[in-house]
Amino acid sequence: MPTHAQQLLSLLSRTSFKLGQFKLSSGGTSDYYIDCRTTTLHAEGGRLTGEAIVDLLQEKNIQAEAVGGLTMGADPIVSNVATASAWRAQSNPNTPLIHGFLVRKAEKAHGTGRRIEGFCREGARVIIVDDVCTTGASTIHAIEAARQAGMIVATVVCIVEREEAKGRPAVEAAAQDAPFLRLFTAVQVRAEHVRQLEAAR
Repeated sequence: MPTHAQQLLSLLSRTSFKLGQFKLSSGGTSDYYIDCRTTTLHAEGGRLTGEAIVDLLQEKNIQAEAVGGLTMGADPIVSNVATASAWRAQSNPNTPLIHGFLVRKAEKAHGTGRRIEGFCREGARVIIVDDVCTTGASTIHAIEAARQAGMIVATVVCIVEREEAKGRPAVEAAAQDAPFLRLFTAVQVRAEHVRQLEAAR
């Protein structure tokens, strides 16, 4: 049976990958675009995202109390990872729960004025997630917010790494000793997208 990651790659390549001419948030252009939200907000895609990331964390033996990232690309990822951990804990009580938190782009101007919503505890080990890593700016923003709140970044995970020249080095510098992991590269997603197109002919 295909793994959660293999199933996710198939769905992601079909629903989130597009060929064409696109302007990126970094200001550059590309002949392809990946909008992971069409997959992470998909009922089955969301489930597979959570399961695939929890699989990856278990494979790498990474222990953490919470998962979080910059709104809004990280929102469905955070929710689905937290839910996947809860489902697994039901069948195996030794499986730790992974709670969720979201990082605002700016502090609230009302109420508590918090920058982080959800789980926030000083000294807690956390996972920072993002959908697509290009320059790494949104990932770095979330890393910095988590550290400012006194949390310890255990690892950083993105669904798709575009493998741009500056992205990974910038994230790794911000993450310091925490490993930067990915589920897929953009090359893998593109190859699967092309394979599906050819198979449909």
